Parts: sequence; C-alpha cells; structure tokens
Amino acid sequence: MFLSRVLVVGSLVAGLTLSGCKQSMDQSKIMSPGITVSEFGVLPDGRAVSLFTVQSASGMEMRVTNYGGIIVSLTAPDRNGVQEDIVLGFDNLEAYLASSPYFGAIIGRYGNRIGKAQFDLDGATYTLAANNGENHLHGGIAGFDKVLWDAAPFTSGEDLGLVFSYTSPDGEEGYPGTLTAKVTYLLTSDSRLSFTYEATTDKATPVNLTQHSYFNLAGPSSDSILDHELMIPADHFTPIDAGFIPTGLIQSVEGTPMDFRTPISIGSRIQAEDQQIANGLGYDHNFVLTDSSSSLKLAARVLDRKSGRIMEVTTNEPGIQFYAGNFLDGTLIGKGGHVYPYRSGFCLETQHFPDSPNQPTFPSTILRPGDVYATQTVYSFSTDAE
Repeated sequence: MFLSRVLVVGSLVAGLTLSGCKQSMDQSKIMSPGITVSEFGVLPDGRAVSLFTVQSASGMEMRVTNYGGIIVSLTAPDRNGVQEDIVLGFDNLEAYLASSPYFGAIIGRYGNRIGKAQFDLDGATYTLAANNGENHLHGGIAGFDKVLWDAAPFTSGEDLGLVFSYTSPDGEEGYPGTLTAKVTYLLTSDSRLSFTYEATTDKATPVNLTQHSYFNLAGPSSDSILDHELMIPADHFTPIDAGFIPTGLIQSVEGTPMDFRTPISIGSRIQAEDQQIANGLGYDHNFVLTDSSSSLKLAARVLDRKSGRIMEVTTNEPGIQFYAGNFLDGTLIGKGGHVYPYRSGFCLETQHFPDSPNQPTFPSTILRPGDVYATQTVYSFSTDAE
C-alpha cells in the first residue's frame, strides 16, 4: 500500500469548529486573523452551510465552503499584479445543490472511476453506487463532494488554513469500513495552496482522495483554456476504453497526443485522429508520473501567456488526471452570471490510478486497519515576464 509523509502544521487549530448544526450567521465573523466566516445557505435538511474567506499575506484570497470542501473562488495575480478569480464555480449553495460537475470539491472515497461499480476484496464482492453509466465515479451518488464537513480554521505563522473532517460510515455508497478522513487546506504567504489528505479505517477499503477544482488562469472573463500551455513530466499514461475505464496497460506517450513532456498548448492536439482522444472525448486521462518516489515532485505546469499566470502542481501521488472540460456545454451559469462553455476550465487531479481495485498491476489503493492514508498536493502560483 502506498504511504507517504504527512504535512506538519506549525500551530494548533484555532477558533471555532463548525459542524452541520443550525446556526445564525447573518454577517461575517472573524475566526482568526485573515479568516472570516459567513453563512452560505441551508441544506434541505435544515443544516447551515458556512463560507470561509481566507486572505493570505501574498494578496491571494480563497473562499471555501464546508459543503463538499468546495473552493468557491481563488484569486491569483497576473504579471501586472492584478488579482482575478481563476476557478470555476457558482455564487450560491443552491446552484451547487442543483447541478455541479464537482466544481472545486473534495472527491472521495474514491476519486475517478471504478469499473462496473464493483470490486473484490479479501474474498468478498462489494457493489458500489453506479452513477456513471454502469460505472462508479468520484465516490458515488453522494460522495465526499456532497457531505457537510466539520471545519476548523487555523494559522501557522503567516500561513492560513482550514481542517476539514468527516467520518464516512460503514457501507456508505457501498464501501466497506468506517473511514475517518481529514483534509487540510493551507494558503501560504508565498502563493502556494497545499492539500493534505489523511484517513484511517476499521475495515479494509479502497481510498483515493483528490481535489476537483476547474481552473482558467486567464481569469473569469475567459471562455477557453485551449491556449494554456501544459507540461506534464510523464513518460506513460493509462489508456482507457470507450467507457473511460483503464484497459490495464501502461502506454508510452511517445508519438501520441498524450506527450506533454515539452510544454504545448492544450488545444494543439485535442482534436487529433487518435483512439484515446476519441475514447476520452478529448483529454480525460491519467498520467503516470515519471518520478515514483514518495516525496513531492513536479506533476504539471500550466502557463497562460495572456495573463502571465503560472500554476505548478507538486504531489507525492503516483498519477495525475488531466481533464480538459469536455463535458462543459454552456448550460451552467456560473459566478457573476458567466456561462461556462465547452472547455472553459481544466482539472489536474492528483491521484492513484482509476479502477485500481480491479487492476492488480496498478499501485494499490487499499487502506487497512492500523495503516494511515497520507498524501499531499501543492498548487504553486507565480507569473512570467511579458
């Protein structure tokens, strides 16, 4: 089983822990220096949902809700220092409840797909919720993106963060074991956003946690990510069938549209006559990171030349899913009334490989009692010179 080091936060959690109980927050409240909280809405069962605003010393601002751990907005400066929102999302809770393609959310218990919504483990067959045709996607019908997490703000020097906690009961969405999960978001003074994932279980179960923000580094008025230049230092990827399930092969990127080892625009080969492009309806593939160590390593780098914004992704996960917004179709009205058209956002989801419980040659995703699931991913933001 893959285990890795856990990020150590340098101070105790400070302020009030907010759970799903009813509460009145008609106006923003200061939780700790740089962190405020306000009411974001109410779930159908009456539980209040909170919205945290985190303002870093670097000038970046993140707004995140304890419903699904969703990052509602995240600003980053362009080469002229202008801060703009670079993630897709909605203005209110109702829109997230009505229809959201996992905008900004924590994904679990299992990020990505599990074929035919079932797997065998220790002599038993487990049937999961089939919410993507015959397959299981992103934790099921009510995965971690749709639960109300306990949230606690904290400070660590000039760095600011939130600790999200949730206990998933045995049998939830078909998974065995009671899983106790904790996800820490840390916004640093040097323009980094870190995610640390931890989990324990009382029964063997698959775990593959990730974060599903959609990015557009050109800012909120941009309708396309095809001009963004992407680099993924991966020599191999896991090809998929027409149902987006890995075939079990590990294929070289050499000579294919999957070769991002040298920076190239996302749109340059997205319409290539290639069976993998056809199967994924564009890019929706897992890349096998060349550096297989458990330490943080570069997984992707994206540049928007218009704004000068750069995003680098480092992780200790063995893979990263690059998704080019192929299912965005102009029907979702986002923040400020902006319509999100086809391929107006991209995702870079660090992960273990899709369908690993059914693929014995892939790195294992099985967490067992007594072990600790622990992974980390960091998004670092900077700018280039014009």
